[in-house]
Parts: sequence; C-alpha cells; structure tokens
Amino acid sequence: MEILIPAWVDGALTPVEKLDAHLRGLRHKAVSVFVLRGDAVLMQRRAMGKYHTPGLWTNTCCTHPGWDETAADCATRRLREELGVTGLELRHAHQLEYRAEVGGGMVEHELVDVFLAEAGDTLAVTPNPDEVMDTAWMAMDDLRAAVAARPEEFTPWLRIYLDDHAERIFGRA
Repeated sequence: MEILIPAWVDGALTPVEKLDAHLRGLRHKAVSVFVLRGDAVLMQRRAMGKYHTPGLWTNTCCTHPGWDETAADCATRRLREELGVTGLELRHAHQLEYRAEVGGGMVEHELVDVFLAEAGDTLAVTPNPDEVMDTAWMAMDDLRAAVAARPEEFTPWLRIYLDDHAERIFGRA
C-alpha cells in the first residue's frame, strides 16, 4: 500500500510516497510521541519487519502523517495502531527538525511535531507485532545511561531527541 506523506520538493509541500521520501532524503513531516508515567517513558522496540531501523529501541511511537492528516490525529491514530493505546490526552511539546541516516541508503530528514501524554499505572498496552516487538517503561536517567552505553541499540532520532532537544521536549536537559 502506497502511503503518501507531506514532503518538500523544490520548495513546495507535495504528497510523496513514504519510502521515496526516505530514499531521496527529502525533508518531510513526522510525529513522535512520548507516553510518560512520572519520570518513566514508555519505549518500544521496533519490529524486525520494519524497512529501516528494525529491532532498535525508540520512543513510544513515531510515524508520518498522511497527506490530509493533522499531526495530532496522526499521533492518536498511531498510538492505537502500534500499541493499542487509546484515551490519552496528547499535549504538543515541541516542533523540531533533524536529519539522520537510518541505513539502507535512507535518510530521515524530518520536521517533527513531538507530543507528550501522561499515563496512569493501569495503561493497557497491546503491541501490534507487525510494528513492535517489545515495550518497556524506562526511567529517564536509566534511558540516558543505556543510550550512552549502547547507542547502537537505539534509533538515531531518539539519540538526537535526548542529546539536542530534551529540555524543549521534557522541560529538563
């Protein structure tokens, strides 16, 4: 199924097939979500069938909005599709841009709307095995230590978020 995402081509926002945007390194819109429970963040390990960065740990949810989809609607949809999570109130935390090579000749050059949500102790998480192979709650200090010790186990964008944007996303460095 062809997924058309908003990407900039020759300075104009244009619907582009998602894989093509990554292969061409086009700047495109994206969404990232961090579900928090106190100081812990819900992390996911990407399924091995993902076409880039399979098996790596990353933030709760990240994706690309469809051509006619708002960032907030996209974040809500992908929380449900990837993790079976519904009913959370999402708060827009920050918009940022990054560029990172993700393997296989692909580049993520993204303008990202980052959302936060606070979850209670009873949040039901039912990962879609086509998207997610594992989940874990990680305290922020433990996450930072794990990324520092084993950066190859985490997605490039998560490392960028923690290194360059943590204060704007989480309100602390």
